[in-house]
Amino acid sequence: MIPALGLLAGILAGLLLHPTVPLWLQPYLPIAVIAALDAVFGAVRAVMDGIFNDKVFVVSFLSNVVVAALIVFLGDQLGVGAQLSTGVVVVLGLRIFSNVASIRRHLFRA
Repeated sequence: MIPALGLLAGILAGLLLHPTVPLWLQPYLPIAVIAALDAVFGAVRAVMDGIFNDKVFVVSFLSNVVVAALIVFLGDQLGVGAQLSTGVVVVLGLRIFSNVASIRRHLFRA
């Protein structure tokens, strides 16, 4: 429940505060959001499986965001930023859909 509340609080804060993102950070923000969503959906799945651990969630959340940003940064330095960004989105997207499928199975028993 904590990850879902944190996600909701973050969305509300973003909508109310209208933060501006520096130009140098803009290529990394979408990847960081997808990495964070992967950690949140993984946490929701873990809660439903009865194996949630807050330390694992925090480490997963931070490491997902940092690793995804580093991959995109490396891609930018090598001149293939778009390709590596696409790779990160595909991998994390697959994980998100896998977690959502597990959540759906828990909720609907199907």
